[in-house]
Amino acid sequence: MTEETQSRQPVRVFLVDDHSMFRAGVRAELDTITDDIEVIGEAGTVGEAVAGISHLKPDVVLLDVHMPDGGGAEVLRQSRKATPDVVFLALSVSDAAEDVIAVIRAGARGYVTKTISSQELAKAVVRVADGDAVFSPRLAGFVLDAFADRPGAAPISDPELDLLTPRERDVLRLLARGYAYKEIAAELFISVKTVETHVSSVLRKTQLSNRYELSRWASDRRLV
Repeated sequence: MTEETQSRQPVRVFLVDDHSMFRAGVRAELDTITDDIEVIGEAGTVGEAVAGISHLKPDVVLLDVHMPDGGGAEVLRQSRKATPDVVFLALSVSDAAEDVIAVIRAGARGYVTKTISSQELAKAVVRVADGDAVFSPRLAGFVLDAFADRPGAAPISDPELDLLTPRERDVLRLLARGYAYKEIAAELFISVKTVETHVSSVLRKTQLSNRYELSRWASDRRLV
């Protein structure tokens, strides 16, 4: 161990994920494999996350992208003004381009998927704390496309699409692929009632009338 490593304070990390068992697993893994990281708190909802981040002011927030009450982008929107020095690293099962782009637009410093090893996750946390941007290999291209000014690049902004939460986009994508409400519920591990609520919200935000119009709308934006 170098003198620099010995003198460095651990990176203070706050975990945000709606699955308590996953949070416990990440905490245990990080506590076991490195002394460079200290998990100081955790939350399972957007409200708990915003309050915890504001109170504890961690160095890095490990942030789930999809949660029932708004997701990682909403945590970022509510937290960044009050805690501008906190760094956010998205940690998600999703590798969809729109999820990556949405959370980076909202202010995350990096995005890695939950297939990452514990050792690589620890390295990613330390790197973003040091000012680097970190992405799982195949996700970096999405970000380059989204913010590059060249033919074929993903649009930097779509005001209508930006109105939708990541979970609403998940529901819309499956709806546009022809899934029934029960199938969407099973795929996303949510109730049929929650699916109906998301669809109603998407219809209201897009000012469309039915699922067929939604399917065309989603196809036009390459969500399908």
